[in-house]
Amino acid sequence: MTATPQTWTGRWVADRAGIALTGSDRLPELVGLALRAGNPKRAHLLVSNVLGKHVPQRPSVVHGTGLELGRRVRELLGAEATARAVVLGYAETATGLGHSVADGLDAPYLHSTRRPVPGLAPVGGFEEEHSHATSHLLLPADPGLLAGDGPLVLVDDEFSTGRTVLNTIRDLHARHPRSHYVVVALVDLRSAADRRRLDEAAAELGARLDLVATASGAVELPEDVVARAERLIAEAAPGNVPPPAPAAPLARVELDWPAGLPDGGRHGFTARDRARLDAALPRLAGQLAEALPEGARRVLVLGFEELMYVPLRLADALAERLGGDRVRFSTTTRSPVLAVDDPGYAIRTRLAFPAHDDPRDGGSSERYAYNVAPGSDPARRFDAVVLVVDDVADTPALHEGERALLGQLRGVTDRVVLAVLPSHRPVPGAASSSGSAALLPGAASSSAGAVLPGTGALPAPLYGPAFSSYPAEEVAWLLKDLSGVVLEAPTEEREEAVQNGGAHYAESLPVEYQPSPEYQELFQQALRGSAGRIALAVGTVAETLLRERGPGLVLASLARAGTPVGILIRRWLAFAHGLSVPHYAVSIVRGRGIDPVALRYLAAHHRAQDVVFVDGWTGKGAITRELADALAGTDFDPDLAVLADPGRCVRTYGTRDDFLIPSACLNSTVSGLVSRTVLRAGLIGPDDFHGAKHYAELAGSDVSAAFLDAVAARFGEVRATAVEGADRLADDPRRTPDWAGWAAVERISAEYGIDNVNLVKPGVGETTRVLLRRVPWRILARRGAGADLDHVRLLAAQRGVEVEEVDGLPYTCVGLIHPRYSRGATGGDGRAVADAGAVADGPAGAEGHAVMDGPAGAEGRAVADGPAATVTTGRDS
Repeated sequence: MTATPQTWTGRWVADRAGIALTGSDRLPELVGLALRAGNPKRAHLLVSNVLGKHVPQRPSVVHGTGLELGRRVRELLGAEATARAVVLGYAETATGLGHSVADGLDAPYLHSTRRPVPGLAPVGGFEEEHSHATSHLLLPADPGLLAGDGPLVLVDDEFSTGRTVLNTIRDLHARHPRSHYVVVALVDLRSAADRRRLDEAAAELGARLDLVATASGAVELPEDVVARAERLIAEAAPGNVPPPAPAAPLARVELDWPAGLPDGGRHGFTARDRARLDAALPRLAGQLAEALPEGARRVLVLGFEELMYVPLRLADALAERLGGDRVRFSTTTRSPVLAVDDPGYAIRTRLAFPAHDDPRDGGSSERYAYNVAPGSDPARRFDAVVLVVDDVADTPALHEGERALLGQLRGVTDRVVLAVLPSHRPVPGAASSSGSAALLPGAASSSAGAVLPGTGALPAPLYGPAFSSYPAEEVAWLLKDLSGVVLEAPTEEREEAVQNGGAHYAESLPVEYQPSPEYQELFQQALRGSAGRIALAVGTVAETLLRERGPGLVLASLARAGTPVGILIRRWLAFAHGLSVPHYAVSIVRGRGIDPVALRYLAAHHRAQDVVFVDGWTGKGAITRELADALAGTDFDPDLAVLADPGRCVRTYGTRDDFLIPSACLNSTVSGLVSRTVLRAGLIGPDDFHGAKHYAELAGSDVSAAFLDAVAARFGEVRATAVEGADRLADDPRRTPDWAGWAAVERISAEYGIDNVNLVKPGVGETTRVLLRRVPWRILARRGAGADLDHVRLLAAQRGVEVEEVDGLPYTCVGLIHPRYSRGATGGDGRAVADAGAVADGPAGAEGHAVMDGPAGAEGRAVADGPAATVTTGRDS
């Protein structure tokens, strides 16, 4: 417990309003006084020094106070009754205290709430008559949580009249009578009449009622206290206007929150939940510590209204990690209180800001953070503020506008760290066998309540450097590590199996292409020439997403080509706006859809509406359609964001030009050393992410970081142009997709006698993939295309593939996969075709040479030199 302050923080009110505390000597240690603003029912406010609501306090003191009260209740009840006890806390002020008492008892916990949940019917409710927001709801996911006959422990910060507790007991006793109630409070300030009324009510109900408090006493009020308070409020100098200051950096931390773990007791919290949280806290605290400025000496962890307990526990774990006396904890509140910057007054400063959680309960739309700004005392300034909210409260109102909370916090500290927890969304009526709040493991609904299928436990993401060469903070891979499995097959074998229907392309991997020195130099030239253009496209997309989806967006890159793009967008948001947004890589497979387990993971950790799917470019739009089909019926937005949209099939893009994105030139060595994704029975179970391999052995050729750094280095010079581009895009009526690329592919397919549009790969990126991974038939190039195609011409020459210049091509180039490939019909290297698929020169081809290991062949080497095969086609033979 803290020592009694030298100046009692109730002195200012006591001297001017004539309010006095009597009773325990500990009362001045536990509480100060302030004046309520706009509440005619009660003029004064007891401000707790140990609750962690209005006054920043050491988290160990806040949690320890509740634990000690819980231990006292345990001694009162005994072991047998304690094992059947349930704890109920009061919103908003006592949600954290009640949870800490439940920790001391190791009992299930529920707190009342003022936030309705669509589809979840209350099992009770009551009125808090003196409060600024009176109605309370009880919304346990498991209605049986309050249906037992064991002791019910009710926890509030202060016990002033007993009316709220009595309203609660009467409501619940009428539904589920029980014989024993225990009321717990920090301070018991009831009058003799209040005590008699509660005793009479307990006798009427035929129940025992005990009270446990840290200290007791009384508040003596003059008859004209309301008038005195109104006069003092009118005369007092405001303490809620901090001096203007430059905006501090804002960092967003993606906490690795355990899937399905409730973010508090709004819908119930069990002993199992407690154990899971305890196990996760050191890791979560480490993630917060990494986001703090170096050398920070005073750190405030700021919770959000009813969300008190988890921020408190995070603050306590952070304090242990940092060591010393460096961390304080408090929360925002709905309660309007006068601020007076005086050492003898409990509320020195206040930040008033708009509500940012879409309140629909009839309460005030203004919220407050007290004693966060330093006021006139520089020693009270915090070096960093860690704001912890749930995803329901991570709205534009939190970020945007002159009075938004994040903006105000950035003016009173040196760094703001935002951590967003997934709000627990229970499945109505789906009670677990343990009586806990029921959420299908790993499955969570969006705000609309839709639940994705699947009931198995969710796997954990993979991170670099153990998986991929990207740092852990750049991307979380929602993939299964298959690095130890042999999945590679020669390109010709894969092509024959795929075209014959014997296998799906995602069931195996091509052998990773090892570029020659000449090809590596082409990559470097392409990177130097296009880094600025790519940076501009990244900035345009990032600025567009920020405007349309808000700062709470979550990036989900389509692995693997989308992954470096997602990292670049994430870097832009950090560079231009100080945001640290979550970024995942997920698998999507043509004909099989997006990874459903990855979708469940995203839904369990984020609001579905905040997730933005990202890729590098569009071709004809097959993946765009695949994504839309896979997300139909969910609350995920299927609008794909890409750097280049030559196919004209998305509405969020950096450009619609078909230009070279150098990451398309290589495979894993420009994508974090990760393979393309794999989906194969026997390797991927129903509760597994799709798979991929980490080619750690290719680290010597890895240019993943070089690609990202080269583009990010150009952000500063293109920032203004990117903002202008996002402005133009917002008002451009041509932004709506017209699918011109798909029409062009169908036209090319018919003109060249190809009966499968999947064998027509339009655009520079897709053409490159054809040359690296498939058996190419020919390359169509727009006449006069320049350096963007240097690497394509080199690869085509290595594979003996004709590059045909074409007039009027809507893409820079188009790659055609061999339309009727089989090794017996066209030769082992796939380079010869007699007449659109007729058997030609036997199993070894016209020249009689066997497979010679093209760029994507069995050994990844270039095709051996030799006479090029004559190419004749059904179109121009």
